[in-house]
Amino acid sequence: MKKLVILLIAVITLVECKENKEPLKIGYSDWPGWVAWQIAINKGWFKEEGVDVKFSWFEYSPSLNAFASGQLDGVTIANTDVLRLGASGTPNKMILISDYSNGNDMIVALPGIDSIKELKNKKIGVEIGTIDHLLLFKALQNSGLKQSDISLVNVPTYQTAQTLASGQVSAIGAWQPNSGEALKAIPGSKTIYSSADTPGLIFDGITVSPSSLQSRRKDWEKVIKVWYRIIDYLNNPDNMKEALKIMSGRSGVSPKEYAVFMKGTHFLSKEEVAKVLEKNESLMSIYGSSNFVDKFNLKNNIYKKSQDATYYIDGSLMLN
Repeated sequence: MKKLVILLIAVITLVECKENKEPLKIGYSDWPGWVAWQIAINKGWFKEEGVDVKFSWFEYSPSLNAFASGQLDGVTIANTDVLRLGASGTPNKMILISDYSNGNDMIVALPGIDSIKELKNKKIGVEIGTIDHLLLFKALQNSGLKQSDISLVNVPTYQTAQTLASGQVSAIGAWQPNSGEALKAIPGSKTIYSSADTPGLIFDGITVSPSSLQSRRKDWEKVIKVWYRIIDYLNNPDNMKEALKIMSGRSGVSPKEYAVFMKGTHFLSKEEVAKVLEKNESLMSIYGSSNFVDKFNLKNNIYKKSQDATYYIDGSLMLN
């Protein structure tokens, strides 16, 4: 019996060692706060830190599906979808808050429409249930309008520019590059509201499976350490030319165009992250922001049961 126990322990240990040799599998998508990981990938910083990672490039929604199906250990994500994943039965822990949208998410209107109030009784194209539906919801709220004061037209984000140009809607909600494409395609169109008007509404970062966090915690600590190395790199103006070359190359646009996207993203320092992790109801708290998202999701039937943001956020690794 004793020999059998020893044998079982040896087998379990061998399996664990084998598992721990597998790279952490992380899905990332086309958003500056996520594309920035490419800097560390190109420069070999993960190897220098002693952690084996495999980043896989996805469109955003498929990356969440891959995470939910267990193909990934972690995925780059907005806090809106952290709650949505959890409500749909996918446990996850947000272990890094990398940035917040600071202008890249926009409500773009046809010529002659200069404010959110002027959207009353008009059709607005937005992918219902997404980040920019949330942005539109907040814009209406701030302007004294209700969602019932407009007509929502469900438009996939990648089709918003074409839909606005066709005249089927009076405005669209979209993020870069789709919002920028709409502005370029329609002379006289303008941004009448953006995420810069509501800092903290949309936070971004990485969420991971609780099992991966438990079994590979030290590796995840190293991943976050690499992230702050990226932040230090980006904060040095001397590095910006190289950073834009790396990031624009990953996204398939010019460095000049990518520089515009960077301006619409506020990368968070560790000191700023500490403030974001304070528990209050302001949008500049990840908890206040996520609680607002939860109310939006419930109101729009994205899920039925309220989600507790404190369950999904693990700030312990961010401040090490």
